[in-house]
Amino acid sequence: MNRTTLINGLVVGLLAATPVFSAVADDGVRTYAVSITNLTRGVSFTPIMVATHRPGVRLYNLGESPSDALATMAEAGDTGPLAAMINATPNASTASSSGLLDPGQTVTVTVASLKGSNHMSLAAMMLPTNDGFIAVTDLPLPRGKQVATYLSNGHDAGSEPNDELCANIPGPTCHGEGGSPGVGGEGFVHIHAGIHGIGNLEASEYDWRNPVARITVRQVDAE
Repeated sequence: MNRTTLINGLVVGLLAATPVFSAVADDGVRTYAVSITNLTRGVSFTPIMVATHRPGVRLYNLGESPSDALATMAEAGDTGPLAAMINATPNASTASSSGLLDPGQTVTVTVASLKGSNHMSLAAMMLPTNDGFIAVTDLPLPRGKQVATYLSNGHDAGSEPNDELCANIPGPTCHGEGGSPGVGGEGFVHIHAGIHGIGNLEASEYDWRNPVARITVRQVDAE
């Protein structure tokens, strides 16, 4: 079976011969390896938070206002509040990569899936941007020997103006401020329009075309 589906603007590929479901422990705990590849030429990703949770837990909704936790992640790369929000739901689990994920690189995060938590989300800030981020949210985990592949577009939290000024962009390129309390952006989460060279960032160096990240998910304790 080879299926490709469009979910929330994300191209989803699910590959399997015949679904094989391995025996699992009575407590229902499974272990997943989530590999994220940076598909951009000039943008880095901050440490990536990966979460497993019950269906219906969402990090964001396109076209709706961002939560404070999402804005903190998208502006400063701090996934702590977002992880706390998810971990406050029943049987959720979170894990994170470390360091920046540079263009062309792949990192794998291992995360547990507790009983009843058969969906996943992940998020990380894109650098250098004002409030750009990669994310997938509330997508099904594969089972057994299935492998799920998701593609993430570049998203914009809509919480900070995209002035492209280094004073307002954290990270090794700009060394600016991470947050912008009291300064609003577009006011809703949307697909990022990219870098246009209106401030300190050269579009020829930092602009991108979607998708920006490939995410591959497999259940490692079924191998």
